[in-house]
Amino acid sequence: MINFENNPLIQKTVQFSLDIIEFCELLEEKRKFVIAKQLLRSATSIGANAF
Repeated sequence: MINFENNPLIQKTVQFSLDIIEFCELLEEKRKFVIAKQLLRSATSIGANAF
């Protein structure tokens, strides 16, 4: 079994995704829906590829 807790790549990609999600929420508050949706999809895909 792979231990994800001690893997710095996984930790950084998860933190990056969480930061992007928070930023996209700010964009949506400013009604920038299209760019927020595109950024959310592209930025969180890095986490899927890291696993």
